[in-house]
Amino acid sequence: MASSSFAPTLCFSLSSEFLQSQKPNSLSWSSSLPQLNISSSSSSTPFPSNLSLHQKFVVEAAWTRRSRSEAAKKPNRKSWKQRTDMYMRPFLLNVFFSKRFIHAKVMHRGTSKVISVATTNARDLRNTLPSLTDNNAARVIGQLIAERSKEADVYAIAYEPGKNERIEGRLGIILDTIQKNGIIFV
Repeated sequence: MASSSFAPTLCFSLSSEFLQSQKPNSLSWSSSLPQLNISSSSSSTPFPSNLSLHQKFVVEAAWTRRSRSEAAKKPNRKSWKQRTDMYMRPFLLNVFFSKRFIHAKVMHRGTSKVISVATTNARDLRNTLPSLTDNNAARVIGQLIAERSKEADVYAIAYEPGKNERIEGRLGIILDTIQKNGIIFV
């Protein structure tokens, strides 16, 4: 029963700094641990000698743990911001410009409940405003949204612009008017 088995002998030695019980050089937690020097006195290595360095690295890397982002990444999983934004910024302003009217509403994200609405298509605004789509109409819509949101005890709202949407022109006027009337944008 003469079989050759791989049994390397390992030698452990403590560093001289640890044996002299000096204070560590740095304040990190890893410097307070003893430093172990591990050496193998075996003539054979766990990898065949004909493998190149790159192939050895691939073999060793196969046993390492994958990063958390690689292992846990699922294609349908939402990001942290997508999952928590509804609770951190619950009230969302929605503004729509048609050729004839301006529509704005504040909605609660979690319940989809409409908190306040203002549109130039409303009977009182349609009959009093000279133009339903100009800058003056945008100021009136912003003022109405701010007043109606305050009546509903909503003092902080969020606005998320679309993909290629710029905050300028009538949209900028609406947002500035809402902010001047005491509503905070978060």
